[in-house]
Amino acid sequence: MCGVAGFLQPAGFSATASESIVRDLAATLSHRGPDYADTWLDADAGIALGHQRLSIIDLSPAGRQPMASASGRYVISYNGEIYNHSQIRKELEHLESPPLWRGHSDTETLLAAFDQWGIEAALRKTVGMFAIALWDREKRTLTLARDRIGEKPLYYGWQSNSFLFGSELKALRAHPDFSSRIDRDVLALYMRRNYIPAPHSIYSNIFKVLPGTFIQLATQDAPGTLPQPQTYWSLKDVAEYGLAHPFAGDDKDAASELDTRLRQSIELQSIADVPLGAFLSGGIDSSTIVALMQEQSSRPVKTFTIGFHEDDFNEAAYAKRVAQHLGTDHTELYVTSREAMDVIPQLAQFYDEPFGDSSAIPTFLVSQLARQQVTVSLSGDGGDELFGGYTRYQRASDVWRRARRIPHFARNALSYGLRAFSRWSSRDSSTAWTAKRLAHYLSARQAAEFYEVQMSQRHDARDLVLDCGRESQYSDSTLARGQFYDWMMYTDGVSYLPDDILAKVDRASMSVSLEARVPMLDHRVLEFAWRLPLHMKVRNGEGKWLLKQILRKYVPASMVERPKMGFGVPVGEWIRGPLRDWAENLLAEDRLQREGFLNPQLVREQWTQHLNGTSDSDDSMWPLLMFQEWLSNVSPPPPAPGR
Repeated sequence: MCGVAGFLQPAGFSATASESIVRDLAATLSHRGPDYADTWLDADAGIALGHQRLSIIDLSPAGRQPMASASGRYVISYNGEIYNHSQIRKELEHLESPPLWRGHSDTETLLAAFDQWGIEAALRKTVGMFAIALWDREKRTLTLARDRIGEKPLYYGWQSNSFLFGSELKALRAHPDFSSRIDRDVLALYMRRNYIPAPHSIYSNIFKVLPGTFIQLATQDAPGTLPQPQTYWSLKDVAEYGLAHPFAGDDKDAASELDTRLRQSIELQSIADVPLGAFLSGGIDSSTIVALMQEQSSRPVKTFTIGFHEDDFNEAAYAKRVAQHLGTDHTELYVTSREAMDVIPQLAQFYDEPFGDSSAIPTFLVSQLARQQVTVSLSGDGGDELFGGYTRYQRASDVWRRARRIPHFARNALSYGLRAFSRWSSRDSSTAWTAKRLAHYLSARQAAEFYEVQMSQRHDARDLVLDCGRESQYSDSTLARGQFYDWMMYTDGVSYLPDDILAKVDRASMSVSLEARVPMLDHRVLEFAWRLPLHMKVRNGEGKWLLKQILRKYVPASMVERPKMGFGVPVGEWIRGPLRDWAENLLAEDRLQREGFLNPQLVREQWTQHLNGTSDSDDSMWPLLMFQEWLSNVSPPPPAPGR
């Protein structure tokens, strides 16, 4: 696991200056790769690559990057792991002219695959997670590629005459040409979603490579030219194929096939030349991953859990029972509210753009705990999106089924009345907020629009963000087949999963130089999951039905059948209590006016409602505070007038 950074500057490239600049870019990512740093430049072509290495496979100098292919054609700076690289090596070794290996790193394997099969064909052969910057010395072309699901991040964009790219925005900001402004339309989208969906970033003209795609830019392309994404794998295609060609076996056959695929994924993802462990929350997903890990291991698997003293947020007791039953080498750490709150000022630096999911706090804490003993940790993320695990799926399905019985004209009239009522109702209570939200639900014409309303954290984003135009759209709402449940899982799979869940895990783990792997998202597991009929995922209102059948083989039923808990912390209570001064400072009216991004009146009204306990959502202020904290980190607020 590593940090990637670099730039392409077709005109005005100075080797001496560029060497220093690219080192500075890479140095901002030292947390992603503290073991080794290096650069590679081609002054004639105007390309500079930087790399920060976290050594996982082949700890010798033979695994260092940037690395050139044996042919000399390609040079790579790459972040990730190719889990099936040994199989790819064997395939390459059976060719007429097999490669002469210098080491046993997956980076070298990947370069040999590009040499032999070309970029797109080689990407299709991979099983892994990655963000790749690849320079073709023959064609003078830069390729940026991202893994199928979006586990690893990669940003890019033109700034003046320089095309910048890197694993995190802080690397791009370190370039002297960087001058992008905050994109207010994207800021409004963030306020609605609590995260920033790809291809957007918080900055104008800076983008994220989309999962399952690659882009290519040649030296002859004019500055400002944005390459079009080329797709080598599509979740939409996978979903539509799976729905059109459902699994034909019975429940027993499906459980056996899923068990086999998960075992294969875990076996591949357990390969490392450094200590390995797993996060264990005691929930279905992480317990299943750990159970299958322990089944394949001759030694107790190292597992890690964070506990809280607040019962409503504590899963540590469940995790401990699972660990004891499976016989893992379990470490748990109970943290106080004060210890958890101490993480908050660091979040803006870790996430590098506004991120409003408060579960980033425990995710960082468990990563920090695990890093004390291991360098790689497996995670159970992905089960909810693949197997219908979110309770909101059932809730939205039930409500929409009832709502659609009412003619749309009647729902529209009722929606209009509720909007009028919300304007008349007192703004010092949650009544107006509830009326507005219900009005949005009722006005939805289709199930897809209805789910968009449910996933929106607020509906006043355009009023909240000053000088906002139209909120950028991000979701592809077309899915040729399937039911509303399928559409919800697909929608989450293309946005919420990569842009919230996986971004959260990547930034939290890499902030402490820990590699997190997600076996549930091996694309072969995912492709099989999309072939499963819905009744094998959701049965009698119970999500993840098939996954639970597998877990029951390893732990007692009492450890499987328990209410779902979120991985959260009581931020709403904290900002009313011990964090109130911190929040008040960030939301001060004169500060908001000076910064000029958020509507001071609306923010102060909502802050008052939160303090009074009349806000409908206990943590509704958190995304606002995270934006303000991020803003103060990247752009300190200007002094007050007269200073």
